[in-house]
Amino acid sequence: MLACAALGLWTTLSAAQTRVDEMADAVENDVIEWRHHLHEFPELSNREYDTAKYVAEHLRGLGLEVTTGVAKTGVVAILDSGKPGPTVALRADMDGLPVKEQNDLPYKSTQTGEFNGQTVPVMHACGHDTHMAMLMGAAKILTDMKSELNGKVKFIFQPAEEGAPAGEKGGAEVMVKEGVLKNPDVDVIFGLHISANSDVGTVSYNPGGTMAAVDPFKIVVKGKQAHGAYPWKSVDPVVTAAQIVMGLQTIVSREIKLIDSAAVVSVGSIHGGNRSNIIPEEVEMVGTIRTLSKEAREHIYESLPRKVKGIAESMGAEAELTLPLDYYYPITYNDPELTAAMLPTLKRTAGEKNTILAKPVTGAEDFSFYQEKIPGLYMWVGGKPVDVPEEESPAHHTPEFYVDDAGMKLGVKLLTNLTLDYMQQNR
Repeated sequence: MLACAALGLWTTLSAAQTRVDEMADAVENDVIEWRHHLHEFPELSNREYDTAKYVAEHLRGLGLEVTTGVAKTGVVAILDSGKPGPTVALRADMDGLPVKEQNDLPYKSTQTGEFNGQTVPVMHACGHDTHMAMLMGAAKILTDMKSELNGKVKFIFQPAEEGAPAGEKGGAEVMVKEGVLKNPDVDVIFGLHISANSDVGTVSYNPGGTMAAVDPFKIVVKGKQAHGAYPWKSVDPVVTAAQIVMGLQTIVSREIKLIDSAAVVSVGSIHGGNRSNIIPEEVEMVGTIRTLSKEAREHIYESLPRKVKGIAESMGAEAELTLPLDYYYPITYNDPELTAAMLPTLKRTAGEKNTILAKPVTGAEDFSFYQEKIPGLYMWVGGKPVDVPEEESPAHHTPEFYVDDAGMKLGVKLLTNLTLDYMQQNR
């Protein structure tokens, strides 16, 4: 009986896979056209007004129930099969970056926007244009396959993944607070990111902690000002700050069990003083903490203030620590059971050899806010032309960033097949 049931499920999945392959082929040119439009007209975080209109128009054209203005500019659409079953969410991010494009493309961006009070160039320098286009393609296929679904699909087009402008909130955290995972309650969420460093046709995944939690911090060291010629009359916040920077490095190098989980403590900015011959009264530092496990994060939260206070007191200075500073991202955590259950889908869609177990990275993603609430799986889809060596492929967030249109079809198929297979497994 179990063998017959398994055979029936395999036959159903095989037939669906064939249909998805054919429909992905048919929609590929549209996906490329959508991507080129979105790439040519990028918008910054929380300013994705025209982007949202473009996406919403497409979704309404499919006959979906569409809500706009979620978390300021987000777009959410629901596909209801009319049959009982789980609710699957699929997410794409929408915002561009303040980067001036240097690629010679017919759809090159020449757009500008306002960032921190200045007019800046804007570019999709991280591939969010491809993410939207892939999800638009998956929405088209899943809508056409509505009769084969059981349950609901929630398409989430999210603003401000790169971070909201100063003084604003945005991104996944706000979408969750505004109820994007409710009405209907979402059971599982899938997301993906194009990669300029992995070959077209590949998908990479990692169970558990796959991208790091982010905790920015600020340290203000207060001492006593004096003439630079008479340092004994000062309590030098510059020297104290230097000792704190070096002391913080021992948290990772001497206190974190790095064979279990990576961690990073980096000071990215130091400001203090204005003349060569004046020891200032105050120095300000800002930095970031990156962790891939709850245990490492908790340890650094305990250790960092202890070291800052102890070093400052040893120098006769005072130090004020703000942690986290103005925002934080949780760990992007791929639910191990969900990852194991969907791994056959990845392999069937991309092929066994093209499905790659990746190492965790210390970059971050606000997709993690969804995964705090429900099981989620986040993947990387290859966007590097296969004839370009990895070391020659431009990095994300750079003016030369480039991904091949050919990489998007796999992303469309993955989003579609993950939805179909999850519904089959949980009907």
